[in-house]
Amino acid sequence: MEAESGLSTGVLMFIPYRALEDRVFAALAAAGFDDFTPAQARVMQRIGPQGTRLTELAAQAQITKQTVGFLVDQLEKAGYVRRVPDPTDKRARLVCGAEKAWAAKRVADAVVAEVEREWEAHLGKRRMKQLREALTLLREITDPWA
Repeated sequence: MEAESGLSTGVLMFIPYRALEDRVFAALAAAGFDDFTPAQARVMQRIGPQGTRLTELAAQAQITKQTVGFLVDQLEKAGYVRRVPDPTDKRARLVCGAEKAWAAKRVADAVVAEVEREWEAHLGKRRMKQLREALTLLREITDPWA
């Protein structure tokens, strides 16, 4: 379904996301976290607080296990993640965020909060609340990990 702008709803959701992502990466670079790519960041965003298996990261990121393994190798070399034995299965390993990842996350979270405040100032509290409610409802049919 196309909006009055002629753009699909998906594109209309992507444009603000991309603007947010650009701001986050600019702030991360300014803070010295300029040694990872958007693809690596998308994998890092899916690492749970107790760690996540490569197969789960691949499924959530919708990329192959080999690609996730390559990205995790790069992140590990850069000091953002570490691999540890999975306490529930000694044959498996978990990818866990390292302190460098948590430090970068703090920078990113601050930028996200700032951008969301700007969006709310532009849209108004009511519309921002409605936007979040609508997007949260869409997760029910679009996000198998919700």
